[in-house]
Parts: sequence; structure tokens; C-alpha cells
Amino acid sequence: MSQPLVECVPNISEGRDTARIELIVQSAREVDGCFVLGVEPDQDYNRTVITLAGEPLPVKNGAIALIKSSIEHLDMRNHKGEHPRLGVVDVCPFVPLRDVTMEECADMARDVVQQISEETGAPMFLYGAAATHPDRELLSTLRKEEYEGLEARLSGGNTAHMDTTKLPDSGSMDWNETVAKSGGITVGARNILVAYNVNVNEPHATVSKKIGSLVRTSGRLLKSENGGRIRAPGMLPMVQGMGVTLEELSISQVSMNLRDVNLCPLHLAYKTCESIANDHDVELLGSEIVGLVPLKAMLDAGSFFSPDVTDEDALVDAAISGLGLRNQHDFEPTQGIIEWAIKKELNQ
Repeated sequence: MSQPLVECVPNISEGRDTARIELIVQSAREVDGCFVLGVEPDQDYNRTVITLAGEPLPVKNGAIALIKSSIEHLDMRNHKGEHPRLGVVDVCPFVPLRDVTMEECADMARDVVQQISEETGAPMFLYGAAATHPDRELLSTLRKEEYEGLEARLSGGNTAHMDTTKLPDSGSMDWNETVAKSGGITVGARNILVAYNVNVNEPHATVSKKIGSLVRTSGRLLKSENGGRIRAPGMLPMVQGMGVTLEELSISQVSMNLRDVNLCPLHLAYKTCESIANDHDVELLGSEIVGLVPLKAMLDAGSFFSPDVTDEDALVDAAISGLGLRNQHDFEPTQGIIEWAIKKELNQ
């Protein structure tokens, strides 16, 4: 009988200090049965995406160790980066992979939040399937105004947050030195999400920001001169997106979260961005997957770019080529595809 498997994808607010990143990741590696499948730092975002996998208990313990280490070694008062963030571990979702229910993952998130808040006092937020109120399900809602707005939220100041989303679920409810250092930490449970970035050949994110506002599901907020407001929906389903500048590469990027790759496959996101970029006489420079991706998503993309191919390896190669996954970054299938990465770890 195959063992239950769960994935956990902590995003820490450090993408430049490799020694500090390794110190934090090592805390999870030391938990027996918790496999570290990926560590992907980004200097411009100043953020690292870490992928853990294994049976539920070791992964939960690995996440606890990683969050505690992040609180110890990182300081939000010194953090600057392109990506929105709320705290030293901006988000830590549990994802059911095999023989694990979503509610079991939500329970894992609740356990982590309770233990971390009791041991450190850091403000802890629950989101996704573990959310304590429907208004608190989206990470983007809880993260509104980011770290810089957290002091006002905890001090009773004016914020954009409603009462249902303003305060943490546990941990400190007041602004103090501990909170100033850690920021807010969001833990939850969700289905597989693919963090997918499309690279755009422009030094400033002028076109990338336009693409982001057109493809994301929420679309654009339109205003009249007299204060009227109406929202034009975006082109793609279950997609969050924005345009950002990558100073390190002198290019820009459409940074997206594909919240359901069955509804919005990789190739649909890529070709839609390409179409809009071409309308503005700008070329794409391939794309990148941050974290890991389900095998099915790669096979679906491969079938789009090479409809006559049936071999699994060849379909993955077609997806890598068609999406330009090696144009700016490396993509190794045995490390970047969830099922293949887990198989590799378990066979070692």
C-alpha cells in the first residue's frame, strides 16, 4: 500500500543571502521523512520558494522547524523586494498529493499556527481551506497593505482591512519588537497551485503590467472622473497576475499564480501573454516555473506544442521547449515535476 503524501511550499522573505537561506532550509532537512524537493531563491523578489514533501507528520514538523528558524534568522525591518509579502514566512500552504484530504491538510495548518504562536508569539493567519472566515480565504486579502501596513492593523489605525480580515487568528494582536521582526505569517491548505512567470523583453515593466492586468481573473478596475467604479473581468480563469521588473536580467516578467492548471493550463497562460505582448511589438523570452509542477500540466502543454507525440518523456521535452523553460533559467524535470521529484527522493 502506498503511503499518504502531502506537499508544503513555504515562501520565505529572503532571496539574496544564500548562507541564511541554507540555514533555514537545513532545519527542515533535519526532520526525518521530510524531503526538500526544491529551493528557489529570487534576488529581485528577495524571496525563496521551498518545496517540502513526504508523509503528513514529517512534513508538518518540517514546516514548524522551518518557520521557527525563519523567525530566528530573518528580520522584516531590513527586507525590501519586488514581491508582495507580510512576514518572514509570507505563506506556507499544505497541499494534498496522495491519500490525504483537504481537511487533513487544513488541520495540519491549524496545528502549525497554534504551535508557532504559542512558542514565538508571532502573528499567525490561516487561509485557504483552513480559513476561519470566508473573507479570509484569499492570501491576497490577508496580505493587503503588506508588512508596512501591519503596524496600523495591530495598533487600531486606519487600514483597508475589514474587521473580519484585520487581525491575526492567533499570536500577538499588538505591535511590538517581536512582531516588527517577524511580520505576519500565513499558513493554510489549498489545491496544487503553479507559480508561473512569463519573461518579457523590456527593461521596464510597462507592457508586463498591462499584460498582468488583462490576464488575471480580477481584471482591471475602471474609474470615472466623478468617482464611479466598475471592474472589467480578466481573460483567464483562476489566475492572479502582475507585471514586475527584473533588474538582475534587465527584463520584465508577468508573475502569475495559476490556481487551477486544469482551468488555465500553462500553455494557455503563455500563449495569451505572448499574444498581448506581440500586440505591443514586444517579444517573450520564455518562462519559468517557480517551485514544482504536476506532471499532467507538463503533459498537457507538451500535447499542445506537439500534438502527434505520445511518449511521456518526449511530451515533457516539448513542453520545456514550447514554454521556453530553459531560456533564462534551468529546468530539470526530475527536480521540477512533483511526481518525478518524489520518486527520485524515495528511491535514494
